[in-house]
Amino acid sequence: MSLPRLSAAFATAILLGWILPGCSSGPHTVKAASVKPAQERHEAPEFTLKDGDGKVVHLADYRGKVVLLDFFATWCGPCKIEIPWFTEMERKNKDKGFAVLGVSMDDEGWEVVKPFLAELNVNYRVVIGNDATAQLYGGVDALPTTFLIDQAGKIAAVHVGLASKKDFEDGIQQLLQAPAGGIKPDQALLRTAPHLDPVPARSARAE
Repeated sequence: MSLPRLSAAFATAILLGWILPGCSSGPHTVKAASVKPAQERHEAPEFTLKDGDGKVVHLADYRGKVVLLDFFATWCGPCKIEIPWFTEMERKNKDKGFAVLGVSMDDEGWEVVKPFLAELNVNYRVVIGNDATAQLYGGVDALPTTFLIDQAGKIAAVHVGLASKKDFEDGIQQLLQAPAGGIKPDQALLRTAPHLDPVPARSARAE
């Protein structure tokens, strides 16, 4: 996707109200439209990948936390818009039982990913993904593709393409407010949130 096209799409999203600032006068219960009821959620597939320090990361390591699992690439324009949001969300919620986990789908690996993470001041853990991992999550045919996973390890929401920041924030808060013991085993129909043009995962790199 070219930069002019991305900018135009982003402006359109603002005009349509997809990307809105949130405000609150006090404590309240948040219910995000994209979050599926507990009884309609799938188990998030387990994977084993390595981070930038060569340490093995298992998704199961995050059980008990709300997880934002983001499949991205350094050449993906919409990813560059969302990642600063996720950095902010990690900073605000990391002490509340929340974590962001990034999965880079760059073929070049850490050679391009590490400078990218440093440039954006990413403060959460990132691993290098592969086709096998992508297949576990439905193929990940477009980037970004982002999953919200509840404390029980169930997929509560799926966003394909550039989604609303507020929808992410509301989804995270709704899951953090849910009693961990009240989450039941279930099966899910996944919902794709309203989005702007996703980038094909194996397409030519954006200019």
